[in-house]
Amino acid sequence: MNGLQTPTNLRNVLVLSLVFSGVLGASRPAQAQITSETATDGRRLFVNAEPRVIAKLSSRKPANRSIYLQSEISFTGTDRPAMFLDRDGAEKLVREAAERHKVDPALVRAVIETESNWNPAARSNKGAVGLMQLIPTTAMRFGVNDAYSPKQNVDAGVKYLKTLLERYRGNLDLALAAYNAGEGAVDRAHGIPAFRETQSYVRKVQDAYYRPGSGRMDEAYTRSSRIHRQVDENGRIIFTNE
Repeated sequence: MNGLQTPTNLRNVLVLSLVFSGVLGASRPAQAQITSETATDGRRLFVNAEPRVIAKLSSRKPANRSIYLQSEISFTGTDRPAMFLDRDGAEKLVREAAERHKVDPALVRAVIETESNWNPAARSNKGAVGLMQLIPTTAMRFGVNDAYSPKQNVDAGVKYLKTLLERYRGNLDLALAAYNAGEGAVDRAHGIPAFRETQSYVRKVQDAYYRPGSGRMDEAYTRSSRIHRQVDENGRIIFTNE
């Protein structure tokens, strides 16, 4: 023999290869499928639907930009019944939580608009969920057992915002930066961290809060204009008043 395979042997090797490929393929977990949904405002959305679907937008178009949550799941994995929340309902939760924790409701609205655009089923690629985009550690810190519950989500988010405002003595720049990047990042930077996402976030929330018609309380918080020293990802030192 010179090491060459006969046609019969080659055929047998091929059959075995196909069998092994089939077994290996069958052992792989099912991949998520792309499904399409129609949002309440008529937009066509494409969703990477995992085996456990967290939330699904109804194909119906109820009035007032309402969102129908067919199923919800908490951080602990407990399924909850379907629920219905419209903008009026969300506004009521904002007013109640803002009054309870003594925070300007206009600021809470600006945070929600920037964080989730009023979508109680929103989930970020970092695992933040709900109207105020709570991450698991923040949810647990404030006693939340179902972060997809709009009432719990808003209450914890407002309470966290109040904690940050008190920590930074009413400095809105620092409180918002900490809400986005965490207190540790703000403390290490001695100001707004040099993260593009965080700096953009602070601007967006404040633009929404200070725009005409927002209903904000006059002189409720300070909008710092002092010079900040920042170090970017490349090690460059930047001085800015933003």
